[in-house]
Amino acid sequence: MAADPYSTLGVSRTASEKDIKSAYRKLAKELHPDTNKDNPKAAERFSEVTGAYDLLSDKDKRARFDRGEIDAEGNPMGFGGFGGGGAGGFGGAGFGGGPGGQRGFSGGFGGNDGIDLEDLFGGIFGGSGQRGPGGFGAGMGGAGGARGRAAPRGGNVNYRLSVPLTDAAELKPQRITLSDGKTIDLKLPVGMEDGTQMRLAGKGEQGPGGAGDAIVTLQIQPHAFFRQDGDDLRVDLPITLDEALNGGKVKAPTAAGAVMLSVPAGASSGKVLRLKGRGMSRKDGARGDLLISLQIVLPESDADLAKRLEGWKDTRDVRAKLGI
Repeated sequence: MAADPYSTLGVSRTASEKDIKSAYRKLAKELHPDTNKDNPKAAERFSEVTGAYDLLSDKDKRARFDRGEIDAEGNPMGFGGFGGGGAGGFGGAGFGGGPGGQRGFSGGFGGNDGIDLEDLFGGIFGGSGQRGPGGFGAGMGGAGGARGRAAPRGGNVNYRLSVPLTDAAELKPQRITLSDGKTIDLKLPVGMEDGTQMRLAGKGEQGPGGAGDAIVTLQIQPHAFFRQDGDDLRVDLPITLDEALNGGKVKAPTAAGAVMLSVPAGASSGKVLRLKGRGMSRKDGARGDLLISLQIVLPESDADLAKRLEGWKDTRDVRAKLGI
């Protein structure tokens, strides 16, 4: 006999449908076989919790259970003995009776009347232990039958997907090929990080209770010149001496493509310019920034430049802040 379904879910008999569903979800998450592979007791408890929820989530079954018409497994009450005159059985005066105690079906279907319950119901329902139409429980001649258990789902399948850094920043969909040969386009989640996992329901191995899930671990690929710094991206931008002295518009790379960047006149190597909202995706849906470090690149040998600077000297103490 199964335990009281209310006790199994830990709710009162007056619990609402919402309370019952909430209690079941909490217990199912704790006891699910996928997260308790080394604990067979958890799997048994999971089956009990699922059975209790199946009964209490069905309004008709719950009402019949509360009225004592069915037991915790959904089996009709009173069919265990079919006699004794109980309210749930066929007993009492029976279906008729003659004098001298010679009764056809009186006193119920059991007792000493020579009726074999297994023969009687086995012909109708296909043998002892089979669940028949109309909700008759398993094992009419036995002790209550086997408890129904949820069929196991198929196993989960793990995947690793390398995502280019610029695609991660722009949340560009990624194509992945599953073990069955099918390809799907994944929509990257906001705020994704290296190691973020995505669960694709029903894309795992097939099982009696349905397919398992696909677990995709996202790995961000290093980039040739962009560097991730938390929610921001960093990049070094080479500029010429005349661009640094005079300033002006220069092309600068971003994760979404090139843009025109304004370099201030007199810019030094190491000066950082910030492009807002051009960095990595954040969990709140916003984005970090792109930090561009200017790097002045001088020609290795330029006679004309050397001639132009001949006799000129920068007299500033540019290393004073280093204490030397």
